[in-house]
Amino acid sequence: MKYMLLINSPATPQDEPDPEAASFEEWVTYDKSVRESGVHVSGHSLADLTTATVVRVNASGERAVTDGPFAETREVLGGYYVIDVPDLDVALDWAARCPGARGGGSVVVRPIADFD
Repeated sequence: MKYMLLINSPATPQDEPDPEAASFEEWVTYDKSVRESGVHVSGHSLADLTTATVVRVNASGERAVTDGPFAETREVLGGYYVIDVPDLDVALDWAARCPGARGGGSVVVRPIADFD
């Protein structure tokens, strides 16, 4: 079964690094373990939130495009993995091992819908 692990980072200013946040090396190690285990389907780190663009379409079909999401939030989606594992328990184990689950971050685990 496929699951998406949505990695949320705390929305803290860059000049105040979280001492509990994972190091780059921890991320490299985790990424390598996901890939070498055979559960990796896909995954990407997202560019900084300031590069985001929001599209909204009103009832008449007109679109409005604005820079970045305008919402006060405590977490920012930073990336994701899609993994293929036997069940939710195994997906939760991978989420708990993810460096993004520490230091004020979280990993949301969602099954991928199968419409076949």
